[in-house]
Amino acid sequence: MNPVAVVGAGPVGLSAALALRARGLPVVLLEADPEDRERPGSRALFVHRETLALLDGMLPGLAAEISSYGRTWHTRRTLYRGREVYSRTFPPPSGPPPFTSLRQVDTERFLRAACERAGVEFAWDARVTDVRTTPTGVSLRCADGRQLDCRYTIAADGAHSAVREALGIAMEGSSGEGFHVVVDVADVPGAELPLERVFHYEHPGVGGRSVMRVPFTGGFQVDLQCRNDDAQEEFGTEEAVRRWLPAVVGDGYAERVLWVSTYRFLRKVAATFTDPHRRVLLVGEAAHLFPPFGARGMNSGIADAAAAAEAIATGAVEPFAEVRRAAALFNSAAAGAALDQLRPRRRIVRVKQRTAAALAPVLPWCGSWLEHAPYGPRHGALAVAGRKY
Repeated sequence: MNPVAVVGAGPVGLSAALALRARGLPVVLLEADPEDRERPGSRALFVHRETLALLDGMLPGLAAEISSYGRTWHTRRTLYRGREVYSRTFPPPSGPPPFTSLRQVDTERFLRAACERAGVEFAWDARVTDVRTTPTGVSLRCADGRQLDCRYTIAADGAHSAVREALGIAMEGSSGEGFHVVVDVADVPGAELPLERVFHYEHPGVGGRSVMRVPFTGGFQVDLQCRNDDAQEEFGTEEAVRRWLPAVVGDGYAERVLWVSTYRFLRKVAATFTDPHRRVLLVGEAAHLFPPFGARGMNSGIADAAAAAEAIATGAVEPFAEVRRAAALFNSAAAGAALDQLRPRRRIVRVKQRTAAALAPVLPWCGSWLEHAPYGPRHGALAVAGRKY
């Protein structure tokens, strides 16, 4: 039996390969980077309960491995211009955690080990440069001359997907204005910050820019929302971060910065999730790009991967493409609603935020609205995370 090829060894590609092996299908996973590559930064932090359930279906016990290493916090706080407007501590769940938080590099470590145990064949330094499809299969050519012929291909090769580009599939959508700075910071041993997620509207310590702090195993991530006219060198370099970070998290962390990166809000969805012959299936960031608020990217990508493996096993590729694209459009709309709260272009939104903050002490639902608004429609990311077809 010819193998199924998966292109891209990020968390979505690794999940796709694992899901295929769970169905007894031979898999070759092609990755452009070398086997000893280093993947800096936390990147995607959250693995949601529904995603953990999908992973456990691919390899029983995997969810427990990941969640026992990750962190789950039970307190969420929201502040507005230095004043707390929302705080809630949830009791520990009696069953599986609602999520676990760990760096993407750690998630990939668990997934790669699971793939190796499951018998996935890896092909490193295999940069795909050309893709040809027929009614019966796919031919992949790599930069070093290697060629692989297979029945199906799952393209999980990220935002700049070579597979998608070779097939001429367009990405449709928009790019937000301005940029965000994301910073990984190591804990101070023995003086760890409280295990809580904090969102701060218009933080006075950084000139009224909004900022979020999220814990992960071994440290925390800080996300600073810059203004449209901010210069990247003033906020987005490691030297700049060391200047403004103490105002956000206190002294003692400027020298504990692990990684600095910037991003812009992208809301883009592929015009189609498969080729005309229904032999290539796009998943993850090869198929859609979302901003990180709401944790829609990796979680929906792993749901794509699980659905793609099932589609290949059953031959139902067209329903996969329709349902997963509908899920991506749903998430894109949810991200747009979040963007309207995070970077409001309409004065009425800013007035609502200011009014809600003023009323929060006497009307708790106003604080709750400020807490949930930056993440788009409630449960928007999760509503489609586990959906199949």
